[in-house]
Amino acid sequence: MNTFELKQELINRISGIEDIDFLNAIKTILDFNRKEPFIELTIDQELELLKASKDGEKGNFRSQSEMDKKVEEWLREK
Repeated sequence: MNTFELKQELINRISGIEDIDFLNAIKTILDFNRKEPFIELTIDQELELLKASKDGEKGNFRSQSEMDKKVEEWLREK
């Protein structure tokens, strides 16, 4: 699959997603990619980020310093 075909497949798949939390997670990944090099996450890490997004909407969240520590842990696991 070439770059054009992959982009088209992603566009088609994203256009069919109705889950706002999932779409926001995709946006976060795309926004992050503009500022920093790509970091590949495990499935567990992605699920934790999606859960965190839902928790944040409910007012349940961690401080930035707590999240910075969590990201450092993830990066050390690589």
